[in-house]
Amino acid sequence: MNEAVKLQYNKAPNRKMYFAVLTTIILALLIWSFLGVDITGFDEKGTGLARNIVSGILTPDLEFLFDFSSQGVPYLLYETIAIALLGTVFGSILAIPISFLMAPSVVKPPVAYITRLFVIFIRTIPSLVYGIMFIRVTGPGAYAGVLTMSITSIGMISRLYVDVIENLDRGILEAMTSMGCTTYQKIRYGILPQLFSSFLSTTIYRFDMNLRDATILGLVGAGGIGAPLIFAMRSYRWNEVGSILIGLVVLILLVELFSNKLRSRLVSGT
Repeated sequence: MNEAVKLQYNKAPNRKMYFAVLTTIILALLIWSFLGVDITGFDEKGTGLARNIVSGILTPDLEFLFDFSSQGVPYLLYETIAIALLGTVFGSILAIPISFLMAPSVVKPPVAYITRLFVIFIRTIPSLVYGIMFIRVTGPGAYAGVLTMSITSIGMISRLYVDVIENLDRGILEAMTSMGCTTYQKIRYGILPQLFSSFLSTTIYRFDMNLRDATILGLVGAGGIGAPLIFAMRSYRWNEVGSILIGLVVLILLVELFSNKLRSRLVSGT
């Protein structure tokens, strides 16, 4: 038996050359990347500024952190959550008909192809660009942030919705048709129960992403906590920056824990 194993081992292909070539290519790409990055400019002044940033973040402004007025961190976090939640809800609602139009099993292939091109176009434009455009139309504020979140959510949510629609159990619908069920009954009892949990899980996942994107959108004036964050950084008020970052970390951790637990229960059906 040992001789048979050794014989089989000797017959195995020699992958040393393969791994050597692969390692050489990876190293060459890393060296090429380092050559394209200018790492100069980090002088003594930059070191002192970095020290001030770390010191300010580690000693946050507690009065600003626990200020429950419209200028404090709690209210700004509340506004950020509201922007992300409304944008996710509106985007998911708009994504439902679009996802059905993208499904080849539901509509004709030309319609599905044109709809997919439309969604690709939406996904191509960064959220910051949408934010700047909506700010020009509606003015700075939370409303521009909600519109931006709604548009950017359509691209990803509709793409994931299509995968769920394409994986529907057609046997249930065929059985309901043979029983003489109406179209409403097939949608209500045959389609929606299969789609609901997956759609809701996708929407919750997108809400996590929108919560982070809403913070970034605030940097361009689309409401939320991003605007005070960039103002504090420009004014070198690092204590306020530390307070805002602490609030963001706590908020995202709480939302992450809640959403992960809810999504796992939806997937498992418990």
